[in-house]
Amino acid sequence: MKKMKFGTLCVHAGERPDPSSGAHTTPIYQTSTFVFDSAEQGAARFAGEEDGYIYTRLMPNTPTHAVLVEKMAALEDGETGQAFSSGMAAITGVAFSLLKKGDHLLSTDAVYGGTYELFESVLTRSGIEVSFVDTTDLEKVQRNLKKNTRMVFLETPANPTMKICDIAAICGMARQTGAVSIVDNTFATPMFQKPLAMGADAVLHSCTKYLGGHADLVGGVVVGSREFIKSMRPVVNITGPTMSPHEAWLCIRGLKTLHLRMAKHSTNALEVARFLEAHRKIAWVRYPGLPSHPQYEIAQQQMSGFGGMLSFGVAGGIEAGRKLMNSLELCSLAVSLGAVDTLISHPASMTHAGVTEQVRIKTGITDDLVRLSVGIEEPEDIIADLDQALERL
Repeated sequence: MKKMKFGTLCVHAGERPDPSSGAHTTPIYQTSTFVFDSAEQGAARFAGEEDGYIYTRLMPNTPTHAVLVEKMAALEDGETGQAFSSGMAAITGVAFSLLKKGDHLLSTDAVYGGTYELFESVLTRSGIEVSFVDTTDLEKVQRNLKKNTRMVFLETPANPTMKICDIAAICGMARQTGAVSIVDNTFATPMFQKPLAMGADAVLHSCTKYLGGHADLVGGVVVGSREFIKSMRPVVNITGPTMSPHEAWLCIRGLKTLHLRMAKHSTNALEVARFLEAHRKIAWVRYPGLPSHPQYEIAQQQMSGFGGMLSFGVAGGIEAGRKLMNSLELCSLAVSLGAVDTLISHPASMTHAGVTEQVRIKTGITDDLVRLSVGIEEPEDIIADLDQALERL
């Protein structure tokens, strides 16, 4: 049978009737440990000589997790993956698996606040050198690659500035210096962007966002080659940042409708972005699907769709932005993103509050920036809610 299309993979990849019961839906293997057939089998599994389940903290965790990572590997065109208790746990697992004292990490400058704090505060305390670079500028990327650069971390589209960087070009530069390229694909999802096909060594997601899709789970996942995922085993098994079986099951369920949800998120976001861009009380809008986006041409080349995330500035600055958010009735004032309902937040005082003002301004996370995660409601209703709130300014 030829390779299935993306939507079919969302529904079927990794899934088969449960061998012990014939259950159609993947069961939740809510167990902490697994019984061995013999002492010899237990020893072989601990020695890595035989594949199989051992203990839920230890890779490959449980059969529920196995279905999730197989499905994600199929969607990202990777070989296998590893599930984590959160997106930040996934990034931490990758960082400490790849980097040691004296190594250098080059990262996109405008990244999620938690990622920035991990790199800036935790990795540097471990003797790892970190550089934050505007990865939309290929010359700056090239200048900041060093002999000891071991990892290049890209977030594209970036949170919350929506900056786009050239994945293929930067991964090529990293490869020439012997560095591993990691791409946070949370905003785009594998529906709209395939970093592995563009040269990335691994791709990661916060499952909390679009993969789960319903704001009812917290998790993360890394996808790459079997060799890459195997290399993470020592750190992951020791530190134990394991996703629970129930969260894994929730993410499997969410992925079954990823293709349907992302199509709606994307069409809605484009309509909302066009509305905001034309509104007299909006100073600027950043959405990769708008020709006004600074990296619109790159987005056209490496993305097949533009997702549900956008950012904008309200004329009148931060106070006007606060009044707008406090006046909304349908849209929820909440952090996180990727939910079926529309969420709005103020990054400078919320998700990126731990980033210094100087760094925020330098990376484009200005005080007037409002981030909007456009849901799958009818676009006319989202626009009507934004319009009535803007009219109160």
